[in-house]
Amino acid sequence: MVGIHNTFGIEARASRYVDYHSEEELIGLVPSLQGTPYIHIGGGSNLLFTKDYDGTVLHSCISGISVDGNCIRVGAGMIWDEFVEWTVENGWCGLENLSLIPGEVGASAVQNIGAYGVEAKDFIQKVECVDLRTGERRVFTNSECCYSYRQSIFKNELKGCYAVTYVTYLLNKEYTPRLEYGNIRSNLPEGVEITPRVVRDAIISIRNQKLPDPKVQGNAGSFFMNPVVSREKFLEIQKDYPQMPFYEVDGGVKIPAGWLIEQCGWKGKSLGRAAVHSRQALVLVNLGGADGKDILALSDAVRKSVSVRFDIDIKPEVNIL
Repeated sequence: MVGIHNTFGIEARASRYVDYHSEEELIGLVPSLQGTPYIHIGGGSNLLFTKDYDGTVLHSCISGISVDGNCIRVGAGMIWDEFVEWTVENGWCGLENLSLIPGEVGASAVQNIGAYGVEAKDFIQKVECVDLRTGERRVFTNSECCYSYRQSIFKNELKGCYAVTYVTYLLNKEYTPRLEYGNIRSNLPEGVEITPRVVRDAIISIRNQKLPDPKVQGNAGSFFMNPVVSREKFLEIQKDYPQMPFYEVDGGVKIPAGWLIEQCGWKGKSLGRAAVHSRQALVLVNLGGADGKDILALSDAVRKSVSVRFDIDIKPEVNIL
């Protein structure tokens, strides 16, 4: 049953589901994958099943943390937020802005997860993988991963070719807070020294206020990526919406997709058994009993509204199967 392995709570079945606990075990599975469909999943927080999956679903249970100087090597199957908590508890700095992001460590390297002005790529040193076509081990350096906003080589040229087994992060114990994004500063306690623990607690508080708990209401967190538009396009929209939030990035201007969706009147609105969350328009939720096609229909309707009003295509961050 795949339903328990996706945070939307969608009931979908796979022909075969396999947990593995080591690189050697994964390598042993590779011959059975040849000539048949297969996918590799993490915590299921970035998946939308629109039908049963006629193939093998692989899931890593590789865990463990080892430290070599400033390099922290982590098993791909470890829960991401448990790893972030470990770094804060042990005096390592940098990942606290990525607190409470759902999923597992392996996904951080595939998706280049990001939040509050920080991305995983800022700290990833190398990514260890197994080639699911040949069973060979390979190590990718940060530059070889071709990271960009919510993108990596594992989502593009090498999509479906490799399974991440370990990720090594380069961290340090000298703290430089990243507080310029969103409303982090306004959620920090007054008169308290700014530490990774204080920032982590603030991020958790912010996310809990804005985002629904998938254990209570099925969702995949941010469903859409924030679009990056040309400066010309941004200035064109800004004429009509001078209060529009935006962020300068390499290659253009990032506009929050949640803001675009809210301007189109979708915040809190439902379509059948699926809805746009009432507190964060970037999140689509399962109202109960929704299937993947219900969620996809809502996504398509929202995207069409944004395209008609702003001539911007907001792309799903979630993998749709």
